[in-house]
Amino acid sequence: MDIVKQQVQEVKKLCKDPYELSFQFLNLAMIVFSALMIWRGLEVYTKSESPVVVVLSGSMEPAFQRGDILFLNNDDSPIRAGEIVVFKIEGREIPIVHRILNVHEDKDGVAKYLTKGDNNNIDDRGLYKPGQRWLARKDIMGRARGSLPFVGMVTILLNDYPMAKYILVGVMGLFVLTSKE
Repeated sequence: MDIVKQQVQEVKKLCKDPYELSFQFLNLAMIVFSALMIWRGLEVYTKSESPVVVVLSGSMEPAFQRGDILFLNNDDSPIRAGEIVVFKIEGREIPIVHRILNVHEDKDGVAKYLTKGDNNNIDDRGLYKPGQRWLARKDIMGRARGSLPFVGMVTILLNDYPMAKYILVGVMGLFVLTSKE
């Protein structure tokens, strides 16, 4: 409780000094923009629109558990059967993490892909948009190149309880604004 009182006193002091308040807001903006620049840099380096994803379901167990964080790379090398990819279906917002089950090349040499979750009984054709039988290269966001087990559970919990997300961001912002450095 003493910490909260201290923070409230710091906010009152900040409100009395507009220069200090503006300095702290600039400090907060610098932190936010630095994080965005790092994210954009990772996008360029990995060639993936989402270089880091969280596994949201148990469909890839035992390879990956719900809450694992995956690091992606979307280089131009051919995708092979057995690789774990993250793909996005047109009309669906959430990407899917599954394994390439089959690679099919048509007569023009264009590769198409069939996926399946390791823990699922059937392939993913039921997940694709109606009439779609294969994934195109453009549907694949990247290949899994590394993971951190269970670290993404924080993300899952914050999405399940949106109010907790706002409280956490507010508390973090308050601490940044009231820090002395």
